[in-house]
Amino acid sequence: MNAWAATSSCTPRCARHTAPRVSAPRLACRYAALVGSLAAGAAAGERLADRRTMRLRAAAVLRALGIRVTLTVPGAAALSAPRPPGGPGTLIVADHISWLDVLTLLAVEPVTVLAKREVGRWPLLGPLARKAGTRFIDREGLRALPHVVAELAGLLREGRSVLVFPQGTTWCSAAAGRFRRATFQAAVDAGAPVRPVTVTYAQHGIPSTVAAFLGDEGFGRSLHRVAAAGGLTVRVTVHPPLEPAVDRRALAERAQRVIRAGEPPAHG
Repeated sequence: MNAWAATSSCTPRCARHTAPRVSAPRLACRYAALVGSLAAGAAAGERLADRRTMRLRAAAVLRALGIRVTLTVPGAAALSAPRPPGGPGTLIVADHISWLDVLTLLAVEPVTVLAKREVGRWPLLGPLARKAGTRFIDREGLRALPHVVAELAGLLREGRSVLVFPQGTTWCSAAAGRFRRATFQAAVDAGAPVRPVTVTYAQHGIPSTVAAFLGDEGFGRSLHRVAAAGGLTVRVTVHPPLEPAVDRRALAERAQRVIRAGEPPAHG
């Protein structure tokens, strides 16, 4: 296994409802609202790269699916750390559970997202992700890794904040898998702060894995499970930034400890 690729022991069977599904009429209304929201995003064209437009469109998709977002941001107003004039952007690192993670975080603050290449080919969301300026990477391409790290460092030096998922793949909770160190090298090279973010899902207040997108599950099946979920809430906890460091291994370990400490158990 290379420094970029990752595999998860979680399978689609890990994704389960912890609350009754919505009724068929409610589900139909959600799908209709989703189609309308995605159509509005497509109609925005190149304007989707505008920060305000991106935030509004991401939030609209979540609303269409009946998902509520709760945000805890101690001492801050966004995902990015405060930036002095001419200073670097922030490397935002989060646990990776679902395709909803990206939408949720973009609804908080539009930033540049690093995603696996397959996302760009997804129906519905793929075209929108490309228009929003998402950077796609080949997780199996070890030789491309130095180029990806250099590109990330360049974006950070320009003052742009970048969202990455260092677990490399999705798990049913943040307590699984380990953070890979490669993307942290970009923060080291750019002298950029790292902002750990914990993303958790619950249904009517009960921790839930219903949103998890795992293994070889198709996007359509995952979307249907999410759309049918009752009382689904995403909680985003934005932790204090970690100052620039010279050791990417220690930086990755610190970030993962902080994120795991902010997550409740996913299974009752």
